[in-house]
Amino acid sequence: MKLFSQKNDALPYKFYYTPILLLTIIGILDTTYLGFSHYKNYTDITFASFCALSNAINCDTVSQSPWSIFVGVPVALWGLAGYLLFFALLISVRKQSNATIALWSVLLVLGLIYSIAALVFAYISTVKIHAYCILCILSYLISFGLLFYSWIIWRRFGQGSFFTSFIRSFHIIFSLLRLRIFIIIFVILVLGLKTLIPHYWDYEVPFNSNMVQTGITGDGHPWIGAPKPEITIEEFTDYQCFQCYKMHFMLRKLITQFPDKIRLVHRHYPIDNEVNQHVAPQPFHVGSGRLALLAIAAGQQGKFWQMNDLLYSELRNKRTTFDLKSFAEKTGTDFQQLVADIQSQNTLKILENDIKAGLRHKISGTPTYVIDDTVYEGSIPSEIIKKISAKDKE
Repeated sequence: MKLFSQKNDALPYKFYYTPILLLTIIGILDTTYLGFSHYKNYTDITFASFCALSNAINCDTVSQSPWSIFVGVPVALWGLAGYLLFFALLISVRKQSNATIALWSVLLVLGLIYSIAALVFAYISTVKIHAYCILCILSYLISFGLLFYSWIIWRRFGQGSFFTSFIRSFHIIFSLLRLRIFIIIFVILVLGLKTLIPHYWDYEVPFNSNMVQTGITGDGHPWIGAPKPEITIEEFTDYQCFQCYKMHFMLRKLITQFPDKIRLVHRHYPIDNEVNQHVAPQPFHVGSGRLALLAIAAGQQGKFWQMNDLLYSELRNKRTTFDLKSFAEKTGTDFQQLVADIQSQNTLKILENDIKAGLRHKISGTPTYVIDDTVYEGSIPSEIIKKISAKDKE
């Protein structure tokens, strides 16, 4: 019995092959951009992708979540590797022949695996991240499309046992030199992904605050950087906001580069309905208000920046419970005084004043920066960064 034959009701082979080839190419381009976007999100202080449209539809939010990394490798790169593997197999079955049609059983299995992965990531976006990436959704649709077309092609052109064809396909793969070479290179790259790709998403703990000058503004807010700054950046942040975490490290690097030019002034703006119901009427970033109170309390002992650094480091390590005594030891604060200050009305008043200042600026999300009375949400424009760099070269 022939393994490959065309059913009487089937259109010519190319009418099925061309769409699946185009889908695969689009998938390669899509995941390539997602990989680029992921890298820029973690390394470029001014980057915002074109699909960062709202809180719910935001590619950057998805890229910045811990779920964007799988086994130490960005998910986008796993997707790119999967589409490249699919593409290599597609090239081998571009012509209709009895010798290669068995490979469609492998393509069908790959399409099924990709579709299951798409369902898992869609669930994570909905339940864990609470945001959707348009390009990720496109990738999900492409995966379902690959499964559908693989199934249609197998159904209309393949004959015989699927299991037998699936086993036979491995003999075909290893009998084709170009596929053998690709598979070997592919396996080496996949095995080496974790070690070859620098972990740019793992920020180093910033420099010790004692290495630069710090102080308190005339209206009582902690600052770090230049005593006589050329530019003052007032930040409104939330300790449970990833973008705040990212910008925290990047701004501190800028201050390291330009310690006599930049001053960073900190303001608390937790998007937590316990303390900021104007912006968060429903539970969101629960507990970030209490973390702000902890940082303010440490600041009353002159240890704000130490506590600020520690909170971001611990939260990025996915800590959900905190040992205040350990925090007091690590930051050099008096534990009993810290506990008392967290509960004091004065500390709460400082937090309320910061939130009121943010509301006056009509801030609806974090991080937000105020520079020369101009409000910038999410990041600092590249023109400002370039302006600082240009002044340094003069």
